Amino acid sequence: MNSRLKGVSLPDQEIVISRDDNRVAIHRAVRAGRLRKLAPRIYSGNLQDSPEKIVRANCWAIAGAIFPQALISDRTAVEQRPAADGSVFLITESRSTDLELPGITFRPRPGPAPMEGYDMPFLAGLWMSSQARALMDNLRSTRQRGRVRATLTRQELEGFIDKMLRNSGEAVLNKLRDQARAIAPHLKMEAEAEKLSTIIGAMMGTRDEPLSSDLAVARSKGIGYDPDRLILFEDLRASLASHPFADRLAREGNRYLPFFESYFSNFIEGTEFEVGEAYDIIYEGVIPRERPDDAHDILGTFRIVSDSGEMRRSPGTAKEFIELLRHRHSVILAGRPDKNPGQFKSQVNRAGESRFVEPDLVLGTLQRGFELLPTLQHPMARATYAMFLVAEVHPFADGNGRLARIMMNAELHRAGHERVMVPNVYRSEYLQALRALTHNRRADALIAVMDYAQRFVGGIDFSSYPESVKALESCHAFGNPADAMGGGDRLILRNS
Repeated sequence: MNSRLKGVSLPDQEIVISRDDNRVAIHRAVRAGRLRKLAPRIYSGNLQDSPEKIVRANCWAIAGAIFPQALISDRTAVEQRPAADGSVFLITESRSTDLELPGITFRPRPGPAPMEGYDMPFLAGLWMSSQARALMDNLRSTRQRGRVRATLTRQELEGFIDKMLRNSGEAVLNKLRDQARAIAPHLKMEAEAEKLSTIIGAMMGTRDEPLSSDLAVARSKGIGYDPDRLILFEDLRASLASHPFADRLAREGNRYLPFFESYFSNFIEGTEFEVGEAYDIIYEGVIPRERPDDAHDILGTFRIVSDSGEMRRSPGTAKEFIELLRHRHSVILAGRPDKNPGQFKSQVNRAGESRFVEPDLVLGTLQRGFELLPTLQHPMARATYAMFLVAEVHPFADGNGRLARIMMNAELHRAGHERVMVPNVYRSEYLQALRALTHNRRADALIAVMDYAQRFVGGIDFSSYPESVKALESCHAFGNPADAMGGGDRLILRNS
C-alpha cells in the first residue's frame, strides 16, 4: 500500500474517509488499484479482506470520522460492541438517518451532548455513555421495527445489573443510583432514574418491584446464583453424559483404602505428613504436639470416608444436598473452629487465577447446580460432576477440595464402584485438569484424569497396610508432583 496519498487522514490506509481536500488523491488511488471503495465516502487500502471484516475491524474509527463527537449509547453502551445484526447506536447532532455499511449499520438519534465528568472520552473522538446514563437510556420505551431493539429487554437489563452486583458489589450499584439521580434532570430522564433505582433496590431485596428475569427474582429472594457457572456445569454434564465410562466394581476387603484416601486428599491441600506419621495419627491416636490442627484435618476426613453408612448417604433434593455438605464439612474441620465448620463462607475465596463464587450466590448456585446431578446415570459421571460442582463453587472458607473429593467418592461407594484417589505425584495433573475446565471449558482433561485415577486404585490391593505402602511406592504415588511434571517419575498403573 502507498503511504503517500496527499490529505489521507489515517496513515495505515486501512480506512480512508473522503473529504474535500483528499478527494482527487483518493480517486487516483482507486484508479491505480491502491484503494477500493467500501461505501459512500469510505475507502480502504486493504485489498485482501472482505468489506465486512474491514468495516467491523475499524468500526470506531469510521464512526468517529462520520459522526464526530458522537456519544455511544443505548444497548451499544452496555454491550460495548455492535449488536448481533451489526447495529451501533449513537447520539449525535450531525446526522439522524441510519448509515448502512458492510457488516455494520450506524443508527444515530438526537439527544443531549456528552456530559464531561460523567460520560467518558472514547476512541477516535467518540464518547462512551456513563453506566448510569446507559442504563437509563435502556429504560426508554422503544419499538423494534423489524430489527434489533435499540435498548435491552427488561430481562437483559436485569441480567446486566446482576452481573454488576456479582463483580462489583452493592456499594458500586448504590453509587450508580446516586449518579443517575444527579444527571437525570439534565437529561430529562427523572422517570428512568427512579425506575432504575427501584429495579436495583428490588434485586437487593430492599424494594418491592416485579422483576422479569429468573436471575433477578432469585437474587431478590436471597438465592441468587452465578449464571456463568451454570453454563459451565451444563457443559460438563453434557460431556459426562456422552462419555462411555467403564464399570469398575470395588474390590472386596480394601480395609486401608479409606486411610490412603484421607492421607492423599489432605496432602493435595498442603497438609503434608509422612505416611507413617499419618498412620500413627489415625490408628494409634498420636497427635503431633507441633501440628495438632493438621492432624485433626486428617482425622476428620478419615471419619467420613471410613464410615460406609455415611458414604452411602445420597441426597434426593437440593436441600438434602446442602445439608449433607454442611454436615460433612463440620466433621472434616471439627478441629478448626476458626474456619467455621459447616458454615458457608462470608468472603470470596481465590486460588491462583481462579475466583470462586461470590458468598451471596453460593446457596443458589449449589441448588441450581445440583439439579443437573440426577440427569447423569453412570456412577463415575455423577462422581465427577459432584466433585467439580463443590470445587468450582468453593462454598466454605477452607476444606473445599477435601469435601469435593468426599462427595465424589460417596457417589462411587454407594454404587459399589471403585473409588478415585489422587496420589501426591498426580496432584499437578488433577489441578491442571480442573483449571482447564474452569478457564477454557474443556472437560476432556478432567474426565481422563479421573478415569486414570480410578484405574490406578483398582490395580492395588488395600487389604494390608505394609503391602499397600509397597505397592504405592512402586507406582511412585508418594513422589513429588513437580518432578512428575518435569519429566520425572509419573504415576504408574498396576494390572487392574
